[in-house]
Amino acid sequence: MMIKPIKNETDYQQALERLELIFDAQKGSEDGDELEVLGILIEKYEDVNFPVDFPDPIEAIKFRMDQMGYDQSDLAKVMGLKSRASEILNRKRKLSLEMIRLLHDNLKIPTEVLIQAY
Repeated sequence: MMIKPIKNETDYQQALERLELIFDAQKGSEDGDELEVLGILIEKYEDVNFPVDFPDPIEAIKFRMDQMGYDQSDLAKVMGLKSRASEILNRKRKLSLEMIRLLHDNLKIPTEVLIQAY
């Protein structure tokens, strides 16, 4: 097992190729241990070099509503008023702290997503 830091794109590509080769390794075996360490190194490299931003709060609400089969009237039940749900979805009303709590509790959208500026 030859493990080394991933410092550049070439190292990253080599690590991915090796990961593919040992992907089905038995846990606890030498290849399994290499797979685990390689996965951690790849994840760290990707976190630094390919950061993923949070989605737009309103798009996250719409996406989650779609996942749950909700329409605007279902969101109105969560928010309390049909007009408020409409204003939020049309970006005419900013999310308040209470709205963020309701959306987090009922739609299970992470608060980190909902508190972003839009």
